[in-house]
Amino acid sequence: MSDPRVRRTRQLLLDAFMELVGERNSIYTITVQDITERAEVNRSTFYAHFEDKYALLESWMRAKFNRSLATALAGASSLTYENLQTLVGAVFVFLARFRSFQRQVDKQYEPLFEVCLQQELYEVLLGWLKEVTPGLPGVTATPLSHRSVTVETTAMVSGWAILGPAIQWSRGDQEYPAEEMAGQVMAVVVAALSPLVELKALAQLSS
Repeated sequence: MSDPRVRRTRQLLLDAFMELVGERNSIYTITVQDITERAEVNRSTFYAHFEDKYALLESWMRAKFNRSLATALAGASSLTYENLQTLVGAVFVFLARFRSFQRQVDKQYEPLFEVCLQQELYEVLLGWLKEVTPGLPGVTATPLSHRSVTVETTAMVSGWAILGPAIQWSRGDQEYPAEEMAGQVMAVVVAALSPLVELKALAQLSS
């Protein structure tokens, strides 16, 4: 997507959608016609950029989550205890905020949103893991098994280990504070990743 005009039009459609979400506090009621009217483009232009409303929803959610992570991580590019802790906390905060405006009619979109969030988490974790395992192109060794585990698999499993509990927590009554739940998830994720890389301040978990 190198053409600036294409990028501008896509962003125009996404901005229109975000404005409508802010006004209506609901996703379900927003139609393609609503979006094109707000963006002042025709329907054919919309479909030239997005297959359907769901494709736009996916792009919107990924962009929203990506911006949230980028703000929280502030350019962090390596797998350290502090960065991982920030990442886990950011996921819980994002989901708590998302649930605060989600309406009952929007629940049908949850599976799509969850996949989007997992994909973004996967990309972040994969980038970090590749940085700390430069001598093992595509593969990391783990004492949990005599077999080799790819960094792709490690990133995928770690992502779901973070996202799964955060989703369950956000769906419930949030009895425990986000910070406490994030700390519990951190303990599990760090224990799983510590054989792969020496995480800074790992000893803090057992202190």
